[in-house]
Amino acid sequence: MKKRLPPLNWLRSFEAAARHLSFTHASQELHITQAAMSQHIKGLESQLGTALFVRLPRGLELTDAGSAYMPVVHESIEKLSEVTEELFGQGRTKLLNIRVNMVFFIHWLAPRLQGFTDSHPEVNLKITSNIWVNNRTGSSDCDLEITHGNGRWPHLNARRLTWDTLYPVCSKQYAETLPSGFAPTALLNEKLLHVIGYEDGWGHWFTSMGLPYAEFEHGSQFDTLVNALEVSVNHGGIALGRSSLVKRYINEGKLVRLFETEVATREAFYLVNSNSTILHSHAQLFIDWILNEVGRDVSNNSYRELYSQ
Repeated sequence: MKKRLPPLNWLRSFEAAARHLSFTHASQELHITQAAMSQHIKGLESQLGTALFVRLPRGLELTDAGSAYMPVVHESIEKLSEVTEELFGQGRTKLLNIRVNMVFFIHWLAPRLQGFTDSHPEVNLKITSNIWVNNRTGSSDCDLEITHGNGRWPHLNARRLTWDTLYPVCSKQYAETLPSGFAPTALLNEKLLHVIGYEDGWGHWFTSMGLPYAEFEHGSQFDTLVNALEVSVNHGGIALGRSSLVKRYINEGKLVRLFETEVATREAFYLVNSNSTILHSHAQLFIDWILNEVGRDVSNNSYRELYSQ
């Protein structure tokens, strides 16, 4: 039969007395009388069926049982105090930790983030990159995460942020080297920049366009879209642009579209959090803000209509 846990106030009294080896100092720390302290210790020893202290003329000494019990009780009280403060503490000054896909941060989130901090100066952010981690595990080391994929993750709460379309892009200088009347069928003869990890890559684009596709003979592979786009900006080849991420490049004249035809993506960027942990108290402020930004994007663009047909 499982032994009943002692009352928490008894355990707190034991932990304080064991640290100070003094009932007087322990009672002062906990703001209780020495009589109450003594009663808690006697009650705990009675329930456990063993002495925890040796009462000396001047002070206390832990018994073997008390010495073995002390580290476990101390660690448990410290952990309980830490979690209580984290979840319910006054002001919640703990950083809101958001892990973000690198390309999404640079081209979508960073230009807007000042708007969030201006609206919520009480929220302290910690922004980290998920480039080197398995970003679909719902890890507890971040409160929220922006990741890319199909959104089907049973252990995560996922909120869709983008409805991208795909189209080839390159620098103006690179485009000027292409022959007049350059057609999509000729792309396989060019330097195509591939991004590892995207299901909706060049193969998806060619298939959706009704064009034959073979593994590339010219070009390079990159582990992030950031790298591929930067190489394309510097005239190194043709990248497959995602509408939400290349808009700024195109507006600044760093990249140009080769064709007007667009292909809808099956994947998207999502804001996720584990569905098995309690949200940071400031997390909902960020969630509401970013979904409002997404709503403005959707209302200003028609690309979402591609998914409702």
